[in-house]
Amino acid sequence: MPDLSAFPITRRWPARHPERLQLYSLPTPNGVKVSIMLEEIGLPYEAHLVDFGTDDQKTPEFLSLNPNGKIPAILDPDGPGGEPLALFESGAILQYLAEKTGKLIPAAPAARYETLQWVYWQMGGPGPMFGQVGFFHKFAGREYEDKRPLQRYVAESRRLLEVLDGRLEGRDWIMGADYTIADVALLGWVRNLIGFYEAGPLVAFDTLRNVPAWLERGLARPAVQRGLEIPARG
Repeated sequence: MPDLSAFPITRRWPARHPERLQLYSLPTPNGVKVSIMLEEIGLPYEAHLVDFGTDDQKTPEFLSLNPNGKIPAILDPDGPGGEPLALFESGAILQYLAEKTGKLIPAAPAARYETLQWVYWQMGGPGPMFGQVGFFHKFAGREYEDKRPLQRYVAESRRLLEVLDGRLEGRDWIMGADYTIADVALLGWVRNLIGFYEAGPLVAFDTLRNVPAWLERGLARPAVQRGLEIPARG
C-alpha cells in the first residue's frame, strides 16, 4: 500500500484509497479537464473537492501541492519509476495521463505534437479569453461603465472560436477521426462560455459552422457527462 503521509495535502484531504490517483479539484472549466480525462481513460482515482467558498485553495496543505493556489492538482502514488508524483496545471496533467496510459494521444510523434499544440492553444487563448468574457459579462466587471474591456474580450473570443471552427471543418474532432486530449481541454471552456457565462449571443455562437456540432458530440459522451460533475459539490 503506498504511503502518502509525506505529502501535507493528505492531512486535509485524507486518502481513503491511497493506491489510487488522488484528484484535488472543483468542477470548473479547468477542473473538469482532468475529471473528464480520468473518466475517459478509466484510471482508478479518488476525487477531493477543493472548495473556493472556504478558500481551500489558499490553505498550507493545498499550497504544498500547488504553490500557485489553483485547481486542478493530482497526486499519483504510481508515478514514474513507481514513486509518487505530485503535479499541477491542467495541461501538464492531461499530457501526463495521456502518456502514462497511452490513451487520447497519438502514438506517431508528428501527430502527438500537433495534438499538444492545440492543448497549449487552449491554455493560452480560449481559457483566459473566455474567462475574461465571463468576468466582464456576468460577474463584477459587468458594473464597469467602460465597456471596452468586454468588447475586446468578446471580439477575441469570437476570433478564437473561428479558429476552432476552421480547424473542425471536415473533422469530427480536433485531430480528425480521433478524440484526443485536445478536445478534452476545450469542451468545458466552450460549454461554459455559452452556458454558465451566458455569452452565446455575444460571440454569435449559433453562426459558427462546426463548433456547435462538435460541442454536442463531446457533451454526449458518457465520460464527459460524468466528468462535468466531479468532484461533487457539497
